[in-house]
Order: sequence, then structure tokens, then C-alpha cells
Amino acid sequence: MIQFEDVHKSFGARTVLDGFSLIIPEGQTTVLMGFSGTGKSVALKHIVGLLEPDAGRVLVDGQSVGDLDYEALMQLRTRIGFVFQFAALFDSLTVHDNLALGLTRQGLPPAEIATRVRESLRLVELTEAEHHFPSELSGGMRKRVGIARAIALRPRYILYDEPTTGLDPVTTAAMDDLMVRARHELGVTSVVVTHDVRSAFAVADRIAFLHQGRIRQAGTAEEIRETDDPLVRGFIHGHPPTGAHA
Repeated sequence: MIQFEDVHKSFGARTVLDGFSLIIPEGQTTVLMGFSGTGKSVALKHIVGLLEPDAGRVLVDGQSVGDLDYEALMQLRTRIGFVFQFAALFDSLTVHDNLALGLTRQGLPPAEIATRVRESLRLVELTEAEHHFPSELSGGMRKRVGIARAIALRPRYILYDEPTTGLDPVTTAAMDDLMVRARHELGVTSVVVTHDVRSAFAVADRIAFLHQGRIRQAGTAEEIRETDDPLVRGFIHGHPPTGAHA
């Protein structure tokens, strides 16, 4: 389980997280939703120790991420797949080698690496792209490779940072379907950061709405869809009330 306990994070004079608390249930997909620039991606990066809180704690499987030494943090990251907003693939490596890199670092034998690469590409329906370079792929295909790379690690958790940004509606729907299938087939706990309302409701079991550095409302997808909160309701329907960003 992932837990945020009263997390605070500032960059200079700008406060981003201001008492952020949230529990990510096991085996479900939780979507962090909210206006752009409200700290959704900042919260996500705390889970893998890319950022450390100024105050408060982030717990993964009972371990306080900020208290882990380097070796323990690296071990934690083997249980977490991170799908970056722009895929973050190495342009000089083929798709196969991008997926194999993390597996090689884990010390897996070549035969198992080859099997995992093929299985992961099959799940994202990109087996034909194994020996292509990222520059030869469309934006949607590169994002699918990013998911395959996370899946190849056989993680307990997968974190998605704006996975549908920049994609057309058809490709977005395909990505949503892929995230749902990955959860069902792999049994992972997923955290998805997005401001795409349609995508959020397509993949979420639970939704947490982040505003002004803390959770404004959290609940099942249906509870959020039927919310009485004017700010959350306005965001969902594309017409936030005056002063919603204040």
C-alpha cells in the first residue's frame, strides 16, 4: 500500500503540496486529478524518491521512502514501474534494448530478459517494433513502449504521469484500454496522474482531486462523478467556478 501522510513540498517561495494526505488501495487504479500545476506529478515523484518531502512522510509497503538509504531505495524501485509523460526512451537504443536495460541491471540472465521483453511488447501490441528505434515510432507507440518497459520489471506498482497528453482521441482511448488491461492481467496497483477527465473516468477505481496542495475530495469514480462540490463538479464539466484556481 502507498500512503501520503501530511506531505508538504515547496520550491523556493512556491508551495506545491500543503498537507497532502492520501491512501492508495491495493490492487486498484487511483487517479490523481486536478488543474494543471497543482502538484500531481510532484506527488507521484515522491513515491519513488525522485523528490523528498519538506515535512510529512510517504510510505510504500510500510517503508518511509525519505528514510531509505541508497541501496534500499534502489530495491524499492524494482517494485515500481514509472511511465513518464514523454516516455523517456533512450533514442540511441532499440525498443528491445530500452526494455532490457532495467532487467540487465537486475542481473537477469539473457534468456529471461528476452522472454520478458517479448511478453511485455505483446501486452502493448508492439511485438513488431522490437528492433525499431524510438525515432521510428509515433508518439502513441513510444508511450506504449514506456508502459512495456514498466511492465517488463514485473512491478507491484505502476505510476503513470500524464499518459495521454498530446495524443489524439482514438490513441487516448487505446492507451486507457491498455492501462485497464495491464491492471487486470498483472494485478498491479496503479496510480495515474492526469487532467484528462474522460481518461480519468475510463481507468479509475478511485479518484482523488488535488487542489491547492491537498486533497479536496477522494472517492470512487462514481462518487466523484456525482459530487456536490462546486469546484470538482465544475472541473469535471469543463466550467470551473470563478476563483476556482485561487
